[in-house]
Amino acid sequence: MRQRTDRKRVICVRELTVDAKVENAGLVADFVNAELEAMDCPLKAQLQIDVAVDEIFSNIAYYAYRPGTGTVTIRVEKRVSPPAALLTFTDGGKPYDPLQAEDPDTTLGVEEREIGGLGIFLVKKTMDAVRYEYRDGRNVLQIEKRLEPPLALPE
Repeated sequence: MRQRTDRKRVICVRELTVDAKVENAGLVADFVNAELEAMDCPLKAQLQIDVAVDEIFSNIAYYAYRPGTGTVTIRVEKRVSPPAALLTFTDGGKPYDPLQAEDPDTTLGVEEREIGGLGIFLVKKTMDAVRYEYRDGRNVLQIEKRLEPPLALPE
């Protein structure tokens, strides 16, 4: 893991590089959750990020390097203004932009719907921004979740 502190826009930059194997999903989740807790991430946002991380890491583990193996780097950053958690997944697997996948028709029943696509659909719906680029022979997928404090209830 590497850590860097930048006093401008982004602070608390940490990275974890692991083999892109399903067995490492727990390690990735623990790393991300420790970082989110350190930045006082609201519980609702943390739970939404957890689902997104599980979906993204699982897709990389299952499909990016098939039939071979490779690594994935997960980078967690906290943006100060406006406050947000930025998580970036970088892998050297097959080029694939999950944002180009057609959204599933959620008006259809489970039996009528095509298999696949629901996970990235949930990521797009629960994150405030999702970005993809293929850069220097690597897939780079970034998710952003704002960390606004919960609204105070009127007394």
